[in-house]
Amino acid sequence: MKFILDHIFLIGIVLVSGGALLWPTLTQRGKKASPAQATLLINRGKTTIVDVRSAEEFATGRLPDAINIPVADLSNRVGELEKSKSKTTIVVCQKGTRAFGAARVLEKAGFTDVVVLDGGVAAWQAAGLPMKK
Repeated sequence: MKFILDHIFLIGIVLVSGGALLWPTLTQRGKKASPAQATLLINRGKTTIVDVRSAEEFATGRLPDAINIPVADLSNRVGELEKSKSKTTIVVCQKGTRAFGAARVLEKAGFTDVVVLDGGVAAWQAAGLPMKK
């Protein structure tokens, strides 16, 4: 007990920094799908794949039938996806981090079923699934 009282400032710093490290993981809400689950959704049809990576990243390889709308442009270009609002929308980025913000933008725009590819294109490639150039 004496140790805790003598070092309360340091213990506070450890707790705050630990919370700061965990915050991004805890705030990522929404539906996620593994590459295998995303494949099932795609095979069932009625899905739209939105790749929110930059045009340069998109050019290096993409999921089949993916539409490229960089995350920075998504709020301005969401109208391009208007006819897909009732479909399942799979949002993809390189590692799965940018996609959550993009998914929130789509949900606010009225998309009913938005799913983020967990692990992004990196996980898709690691699973040995097909990519297009």
